[in-house]
Amino acid sequence: MGDSHISNRAGQRTERWSRRGVLAVLGAIPAVALTGCGAATADASEPEDASESKEATKKPVVAVTPADGTKKADFTSPVEVTVAHGTLASVKVTGNDGSTLAGSYNDTRTKWTSAKNPYSGTKYTVMAGPEGAAEQSAAFTTKSPGATFVGYFTPEADSTSGVGMPVSINFTQAVSDRAAVEKAITVTADPAVEVVGHWFSDTRLDFRPETYWAAGTTITLGLRLKDVEGADGVYGVQSKDVTFHIGREQITTVDLATKRMTVARDGATLATYPVTGGDADHTTWSGIMVISERFKETRMESSTVGLGDEYDIADVPHAQRLTTSGTFIHGNYWASTSVFGSENTSHGCIGLHDAKGADDTTVDGYKFYKSSMLGDVVVVQNSGEDTVDPANGLNGWNLSWAQWRTGSAL
Repeated sequence: MGDSHISNRAGQRTERWSRRGVLAVLGAIPAVALTGCGAATADASEPEDASESKEATKKPVVAVTPADGTKKADFTSPVEVTVAHGTLASVKVTGNDGSTLAGSYNDTRTKWTSAKNPYSGTKYTVMAGPEGAAEQSAAFTTKSPGATFVGYFTPEADSTSGVGMPVSINFTQAVSDRAAVEKAITVTADPAVEVVGHWFSDTRLDFRPETYWAAGTTITLGLRLKDVEGADGVYGVQSKDVTFHIGREQITTVDLATKRMTVARDGATLATYPVTGGDADHTTWSGIMVISERFKETRMESSTVGLGDEYDIADVPHAQRLTTSGTFIHGNYWASTSVFGSENTSHGCIGLHDAKGADDTTVDGYKFYKSSMLGDVVVVQNSGEDTVDPANGLNGWNLSWAQWRTGSAL
């Protein structure tokens, strides 16, 4: 038993030493691991995972230009909407006038840009929806322009005119950027025909086709002048469409050699009248003229056309204007009936026999006036005078088509 006891104790000591050796070896492993490659990998991966997590939790942030709350925003640049930390699912820009601004996204859908500039003097609300997030809103108001211009047009809206009526626009301010203004104006016809603009001055732009309008044509004038800069710091204010109509075709030819006037309606002779034209000292303009104003009665005073006090007639009957400078085709009750068809005795106008009071339906002056309308063409031949200036009245038909086209800024 003694040997057995000694052997057992020795075994226990051996086991204890063996355990200590194992623990010593095991205890060395963590020391190696902390300084080895495994420890370096753990330190690098933990910040990366944390960064990705933080990036994933960032919310989309929308920014609008002009900035939210701006009271006098510029209206000469497009609206922009951008988003950080996301993409744009939707953008809507609405003005307080009910209009909306269309636009487009960039390839990554992080930016939206309006196709046109915002209008001046308008409050806009922007609603932008980032993908997967709540819609965000912003609002701004554009400033009003300091100086403005408008275009007054002829003929009147919804009116019916003769085949010679151009679309004539007179601007309230001189236009220096003719191309920008002309580009903002469209004139279309049904049935379709090419229509071209011609600048007579910095304040006047006319439109016409190559030949007279076809009878029955419908003409649409589109004015998109709002916020168009016609001159430095001067902006248009109109944005509208206007429709005109062309009636029957009536072409009147006045031959002052024979002193006869022939009226043709849709290609057929309607009437022939004896007339009197300008005398040798006051010849009548020749060329193509268009009736631009009509008066059952009007006052004609020589001083208004540079002829002193040669005449002053308070009740000229059935007067129809052919030039801005004062040429009319009108009734004449003060001359002898023998004058018409035999002598040219006027101060430049074309006269037809008429009666005082403008109510006699049997006289030539009444009949011609009754058959006419604004925009009818009157062609004067053999007057002994030069062709009328195309800008003197609505008389651009005296320019060839090539000459007319050279007057376009486009």
